[in-house]
Amino acid sequence: MRCKQCKEKAVLFMPAHRLALCKGHYPSWFRKQVQRAIDRFRMIRPGERVLVAVSGGKDSGALWHALHHLGYETEGLYMHLGIRIEGYSDQSYEAVCRLAEKLGRPLHVVDFQEELGMGIDEVRGATNRPPCSACGLSKRYHMNQAARRLGFSVIATGHNLDDEAVTLLNNVLAWNTEFMVRQAPVLPEDEGFVRKVKPLIFLEEKQTTVYALVEGVPFERDECPFSVGSTNLHLKDVMYRLEAHSPGTKRRFVEGFFQWRAQWLDKALKTKPDLRACAVCGYPTTAEVCAYCRLKAQIQRHLTIVS
Repeated sequence: MRCKQCKEKAVLFMPAHRLALCKGHYPSWFRKQVQRAIDRFRMIRPGERVLVAVSGGKDSGALWHALHHLGYETEGLYMHLGIRIEGYSDQSYEAVCRLAEKLGRPLHVVDFQEELGMGIDEVRGATNRPPCSACGLSKRYHMNQAARRLGFSVIATGHNLDDEAVTLLNNVLAWNTEFMVRQAPVLPEDEGFVRKVKPLIFLEEKQTTVYALVEGVPFERDECPFSVGSTNLHLKDVMYRLEAHSPGTKRRFVEGFFQWRAQWLDKALKTKPDLRACAVCGYPTTAEVCAYCRLKAQIQRHLTIVS
């Protein structure tokens, strides 16, 4: 396959776009897609500093690299989850540090061992809560708190088209409208929550992988050990098969949802929960004490008992 622009050997053929590009032309195309998503959904305002949530994986690494080369003023936020299985968290942290050095940008770190008193791989034993559930809750909490503490008004995450399609399919299968309300390219700032944006919303996982490889973005190649056997991996395989049979399926699925979302979920979107400040930390919550502080209290009780 030859590059459509220069006839050099292509590094990637994208059936949904009917486009093949070489390693010389692919990065600029990728960054153009990122900028189009930002412009279309008004994700980042002129002059805003962007806090990029980086995990050490290819998607968030590609995002930080692309935003930096598009001229945005970015800084990284890494959450060290303390997953010791196969040295996963330490290796991910090393990849993020190499990327921050490559870009010459600041990196902020939240250490779960310090914040929770244990790593994510120990949480089940302390609380009976699945590691992925505790991880998601804790990351959302600390992303928001870090952005507020550091003076950022927007957080960018590396969610790609595959992530969005799989999440949507999962929620549709369960008709989980509570979660569907919150699935959007932009979650606006509101009552203590910093705006969150997804600039990779219409880029596939393989496209971010190729960008990271072509641009020499350091990333941890192993998947999180807790993702093995997850429902999302099975649904991702389903989406891959549908995409192979009919290129563009993932984008049509997600695009259709976003276009219909405002009308379909109009009442849900207008009915906001009554938020109050958490009695412990001040984080916006519907209860007296937020879910993160309740999780942290469980862990502290466990540590007190076993010490």
